[in-house]
Amino acid sequence: MLQRPPVKRDFSLTNPAMRAWLYQIAVVIAVLAIAGYLLHNTVTNLAQRGITSGFAFLNNSAGFGIVQHLIDYQQGDTYARVFVVGLLNTLLVSVICILCASLLGFVVGLARLSDNWLLRKLSAIYIETFRNIPPLLQIFFWYFAVLRNLPGPRQAVNALDTLFLSNRGLYMPAAQFGPGALPAALAILITLAVAFMLIRRNKRHQMLTGQQRRAWPLTLATLVVLIGLSHLLFGHALLWEFPALRGFNFNGGMVLIPELAALALALSVYTSSFIAEIIRSGIQSVSHGQQEAALSLGLPKSVTLRKVILPQALRVIIPPLTSQYLNIVKNSSLAAAIGYPDMVSLFAGTVLNQTGQAIETIAMTMSVYLAISLLISLLMNIYNRKIALIER
Repeated sequence: MLQRPPVKRDFSLTNPAMRAWLYQIAVVIAVLAIAGYLLHNTVTNLAQRGITSGFAFLNNSAGFGIVQHLIDYQQGDTYARVFVVGLLNTLLVSVICILCASLLGFVVGLARLSDNWLLRKLSAIYIETFRNIPPLLQIFFWYFAVLRNLPGPRQAVNALDTLFLSNRGLYMPAAQFGPGALPAALAILITLAVAFMLIRRNKRHQMLTGQQRRAWPLTLATLVVLIGLSHLLFGHALLWEFPALRGFNFNGGMVLIPELAALALALSVYTSSFIAEIIRSGIQSVSHGQQEAALSLGLPKSVTLRKVILPQALRVIIPPLTSQYLNIVKNSSLAAAIGYPDMVSLFAGTVLNQTGQAIETIAMTMSVYLAISLLISLLMNIYNRKIALIER
């Protein structure tokens, strides 16, 4: 029986694999050395200045008020609660901007491909105008030139004694949970389950017979019946508190402060111009023969767009769209320029100045933006893999 000759391992520097390992080890050692030096230097400087490190300051009282807070907050609350308030405010403006920019960008992107000459040119002017103006300048425009020039509370624009628009913000009714809130939520969950089962059954029916069935009539009827029974048996699911003018300002209800409105408008308009071009390029990437084939089968243009063009275009749209969503989250930090109480303004601004814990506050703020960005990337990548073509 023949034996294989022993393999000789070459550990000399003439071996490319050996050199590659040595280079990688050298880089790792250099990175660790630099990190160790920076850490030692930071600890030494903090000790010389008598600055204590750590996160114990989060339990101290903040002692300042916050105009916009989605949870209950008082001036005597801790810095930890300030962190939560800033996080929620950042998430609020990010979600609003992502939704508005997506909807506006989709509409403008479709208008860019319209057969109507005027609509096509207006959408092109919109895109070229807003995407070439820095977002910070757009924030200043909406805040100082538009929203701050609205009338005062006594001369506020009144809409049916329900909505009041002034330079203090948009005041609107605030919803509070009533005794029928839990049964109403259960009714909505049951309706969603019914809708899911109807959609699956209708798809099976269409695969077998080729006939389409609509699920929304029965779903809507189920929702109306269940919500009505919940209201009759348990009472109101929501109780509304309406704003009213008291003195020099409105009391009650909820308010959309000008800083939030300016930031949401500016980032939505700015990002929608990029999303519109992404939508346009994604649709144009689909072969024109797909549309011609669908129209030759007698499908309406709306059905062709929804069932044929967009599902294929999404494979091109999703990756750059993810980058725009990440840009919205990162650009929301520009809120500090107009005083909107987000993470940067509250934690990396006010809290840092009061406590002097620069490393901790900056690290926490950076971690928040990193976590939000990674979460958005994860969700979009999952969806991108779901709609990707699978070669068999």
